[in-house]
Amino acid sequence: MSDSGISRRDLVRRSGFAAVAGASLFGLAGCARREEFAEGGADVGATTTGGAKTGLLTRGQIRIEMPTHMEPQDPNTAIMQNGADQASKDFGVKVNFRGPDKFSIPAIQKIFDASIASKPTAIAATLPDPGALGPKIQKAVSLGIPVVLFNAGLDDYKRLGALTYVGQTELDAGKQAGQRLAEQGLTNVIVINHQQGQLTLETRAKGVQEGVGTGKVKEFAVDGTSPTTIKNGVAAAIRQNPGVQALVTLGPGAAEQALAAIKASGKPVKLGTFDISPAVLNAVKNQQMLFAIDQQMFFQTYQSVMSLVTYSTWRLRPVTAVPSGPLFVDKDNAADIITLSAKGIH
Repeated sequence: MSDSGISRRDLVRRSGFAAVAGASLFGLAGCARREEFAEGGADVGATTTGGAKTGLLTRGQIRIEMPTHMEPQDPNTAIMQNGADQASKDFGVKVNFRGPDKFSIPAIQKIFDASIASKPTAIAATLPDPGALGPKIQKAVSLGIPVVLFNAGLDDYKRLGALTYVGQTELDAGKQAGQRLAEQGLTNVIVINHQQGQLTLETRAKGVQEGVGTGKVKEFAVDGTSPTTIKNGVAAAIRQNPGVQALVTLGPGAAEQALAAIKASGKPVKLGTFDISPAVLNAVKNQQMLFAIDQQMFFQTYQSVMSLVTYSTWRLRPVTAVPSGPLFVDKDNAADIITLSAKGIH
């Protein structure tokens, strides 16, 4: 059991949607409304009148700000938006999902400032840089705004005064990925980092190194600003490390380009990745990739909204962090995940 209250058994359990039993998850749009995603944010989902006041607030009175580090081009952003959208509809509250046009800590700080200044009922936020964004969370808490962190911030949520954390233990996810590689005799491994300085990705890379153990694991930085630069960077990594047996990418966009680079190299290099996309899932199903790690981002935003709704109305909340991953997708379960991915859930 970790300090965050998450046991190893809990982490590998398929948390799915058991925690949101009774909430309707049908009628999902296949993809998020990307045109509404901008630094200014957009209200997600319809607002209801709320009904009888059985707690401190009615649902119609609740507005949740959701400042994040998620970029529009990241395929995971749409999944998060869908989770926020569905929670907004199911619980009858306003949710304002925000993110930068391009990953930038100063831009994300401005989004946090705007969210706090709007005086919301509550905030659900990602924390990619605790040093730069932690003070923003502390400010919100000092103003009496309840906060839930999700996706990034597990190690800091208690210290900053957040109610709970919903997400994946990235270090443990990396360790499990490394162990899977080592079990197959793949110990000469390169971790492709397409976004240097992002704490979540750095933690994943560290976990892979620990999981492989005594093998040779190298982290290779590539330019993540475009698919072409990622592909070229992965090609360089393979070329400069002729003995490499496997690559691990830290996001699905990088994985898609790594597939192309491996094919072009003509070398039998294996591939695994964090996070999923339709192309990644099909590659796993067709055994072109060993695995993809699904941290269930739909669940992260949905559960964050639900936790803030129950706290705002009834002062009920999870008392420990809520694990959403890692869920490993491999050839055995890829078909089911592909079906749900088409509905915008994975």
